[in-house]
Amino acid sequence: MKDVKPNYTADAIANRIQGTVLLSVVVLSNGTVGDVSVVRSLDTTYGLDAQAVLAAKQWLFNPGVKDGVPVAVRVTIEMSFTLR
Repeated sequence: MKDVKPNYTADAIANRIQGTVLLSVVVLSNGTVGDVSVVRSLDTTYGLDAQAVLAAKQWLFNPGVKDGVPVAVRVTIEMSFTLR
């Protein structure tokens, strides 16, 4: 329902870091984000992994439903960083 793009850090831009961070995200029964973990890292030095996690925590989802009741589910999200 709502996604937030991650911010590039100045150091990552200066070092021309590009690619994708793969995240595992728990969507809670109210559609907000719970636990977020990095499954595939792009950059731990210049802060892009951390920026991807911060952005994912601001997302809002339609919650998963089982037997008509909202439930928590785990999803995978790719956060891409591309320089123009």
